[in-house]
Amino acid sequence: MKIKLTSLSILSAGVLALAATLRAETPAPDLKVNPPATENALNPALPTIFVAGDSTAAKNNGHPIQGWGVPFAEYFDATKVNIANRARGGRSSRTFITEGLWAKLLAEVKPGDFVLIQFGHNDAGAINAEPPGSNRPLRARGSLPGLGDQTEAIDNVLTHQPEVVHTFGWYMRKMIADTKAKGATPIVLSPTVRNIWANGKVERDLGDYRRLAHDIAEQAGVPFVDVTRILADEYQAMGPEKMAANFPRDHTHTNTSGADFTAAAVVAGLKGLHDGPTFADFLSAKGRAVAADTIGWLNLPEPADPKLPTLFLIGDSTVRNGRGDGAGGQWGWGDELAPFVNLAKINVVNRAIGGLSSRTFLTQGHWDRVLNLLKPGDFVVMQFGHNDNGPLNDNSRARGTIKGTGGETQAIDNLLTHRHEIVHSYGWYLRHYIQAARAHGAVPIVCTPIPRKQWHDGKIKRNQAGYGGWAQEIAREENVPCIDLGELIAERYEQMGGAKVEPLFADGHTHTSLEGARINAAIVAHALVDLPATPFKSDLNASRTDTPR
Repeated sequence: MKIKLTSLSILSAGVLALAATLRAETPAPDLKVNPPATENALNPALPTIFVAGDSTAAKNNGHPIQGWGVPFAEYFDATKVNIANRARGGRSSRTFITEGLWAKLLAEVKPGDFVLIQFGHNDAGAINAEPPGSNRPLRARGSLPGLGDQTEAIDNVLTHQPEVVHTFGWYMRKMIADTKAKGATPIVLSPTVRNIWANGKVERDLGDYRRLAHDIAEQAGVPFVDVTRILADEYQAMGPEKMAANFPRDHTHTNTSGADFTAAAVVAGLKGLHDGPTFADFLSAKGRAVAADTIGWLNLPEPADPKLPTLFLIGDSTVRNGRGDGAGGQWGWGDELAPFVNLAKINVVNRAIGGLSSRTFLTQGHWDRVLNLLKPGDFVVMQFGHNDNGPLNDNSRARGTIKGTGGETQAIDNLLTHRHEIVHSYGWYLRHYIQAARAHGAVPIVCTPIPRKQWHDGKIKRNQAGYGGWAQEIAREENVPCIDLGELIAERYEQMGGAKVEPLFADGHTHTSLEGARINAAIVAHALVDLPATPFKSDLNASRTDTPR
């Protein structure tokens, strides 16, 4: 088997720091018309949803430019909730505070209110002076990159006052803390998407501000709506020509239809919040018609540095369980693979989802979302089988696949989705992933399912006659690398013995504990290194690698 691959050295001796925080390379253009926020009268008897942000949300002149915060009100019942759009064009997280706009908004906030906080487009601008040769007007609005507590003392060239400039994270944390202090609920939104395409992919990161917004919300323990991801997935499906119709003037600012498109995405994200507030009682008929974002709660990662190759993982809960946060003590091996990887040379993105089979990962749209991110030079490691043995059709999961690797099909009227569906074999779905990954210039790698904690005469039960054998058969037929995790991990368990294997599981026999996930991840890392003609060739961190070579 010959695989043409880059010679990157990917697996390293330890956890390396992520590449330096990226800044948006194409700044937000200035608007010719930039009216102040409309301060509509608020009914004090009702809760209020405030919007703090920049021109992508602010009221503009409407034709041709409008921010999403204007049509956002149409999605709510004005007799049940106030909508107060206080976003202002041209502002960053820093200048929204230093110009007094935040203090003015905060003065209106009362217990029970909500504040949507969305910044990033202008935070990558100049801190106090435009670079030499720039023809942009002097704005002095940039924040320091990152989430830390670094500061920079300046004499502001615009205000002619001394100022201590903080990081993007510091300003966002201040707004979050101030909102909480008023008894209101802060909700962090990632930035809107710009009409910038490269190699057939729409921009999804805005110089890392999507990730920063996510991390800020997670660290503060507040709800997060990933507007960037929701919009990028939609625009990727639409294509550049249709997307351009929403951006008539520049790559950042939408027209009225684009503003409404973005507002619907925000509403979808709010409706999809699992552990946060519910907005169902506040919605208008238009708001009720918006489908909730069903995957935001999963906290699915995206490549930290899109310029690097990415190792994508797809599979079930044995690879990633729930939100990937160890709920119930259960961890998938994919959550513990990154410590073995040189993150300065490759991203690790674990897109596995608990409860899914090779069939439902496809039919529920999760594979399409991976394809939105996939590019030439990437890798896709796939491991399915634990859930493929379920019923083909029921009103609970409807996730089973036809046993084997053949071309058999079964037509069903799915009792769960209420849609007609053609169900294929386990092998057919694996072939589909392999061929689609190849078509995108990526390298597919098949894994057999990890074993369950089921012993017989001192041996772990194998599944070579079932899903393990079928996975290997497909890998041979498609001439792709295969890692026999079922056998490798079973051998490791047998070396350890039953007593030592017991704490490696967080339930009866399927889901591993953190310790178990780490051992399995080490086995995967070793197996990647041992694959022929692959770039996974570097020393491993011995302190984390307790699996003998």
